Amino acid sequence: MESNGTKPSAYEQGHLKLGDTAPDFWAETTHGRFESFHEFIGSSWCILFSHPEDFTPVCTTELGVAALHSRDWADRNVKVIGLSCDSLESHTEWLADVDETYNTYVDFPVIADKSRRIAALYGMLDAPRHDASKASPPKQYDPFTVRSVFVIDPNRVIRLIIMYPSTCGRNFDEILRVVDSLQMSDRYDVTTPADWRPGMDCIVPPTMTTEEAKARFGQVRVVKPYLRFVNPE
Repeated sequence: MESNGTKPSAYEQGHLKLGDTAPDFWAETTHGRFESFHEFIGSSWCILFSHPEDFTPVCTTELGVAALHSRDWADRNVKVIGLSCDSLESHTEWLADVDETYNTYVDFPVIADKSRRIAALYGMLDAPRHDASKASPPKQYDPFTVRSVFVIDPNRVIRLIIMYPSTCGRNFDEILRVVDSLQMSDRYDVTTPADWRPGMDCIVPPTMTTEEAKARFGQVRVVKPYLRFVNPE
């Protein structure tokens, strides 16, 4: 649990890696306040994704598409939560625009992180920006929140981190594909090849012998001694 709710000094940032436990925090969201992110996750998977600020065009499309995937998240036991560095009042107005634009309803919460406390905790901030047009020394402005995606499993372990440039909208089909892959791997102890989709063959990991794979899955397609395919479902 976070020690307090203060903004980290000079935006000191966390340096999270795959396999780390997702840091816990409290937050004010469009669905109310929660005291523990870990409690919010519960027994679900979670996707935490961030935005630099409200009423930005690319992020508006992302919220709309994420909302359109509501049934897909539910089918995979995934809770989605957004984050933006503006106020709850601003979030409410922005989400109304998203609902209208995409003829949908954003049914997941969006965190109000105006202090950038949570963004710093998760290492989401870009380099501080300076305005060289003003008097010397240049004025430093608050850093933007990089458009990040964290996939977190029910054990609160970070399984995926993606950071997108401001010019490129997130691919939610790919995020869904990764969730499918992670859940498949956890369920059957397999890995998935490039461009894998549900229903396609999976790879037998090096830690499993061909004999073990045959006993577990039946038919094994051996392409190379180190490249073996099965269909666990």
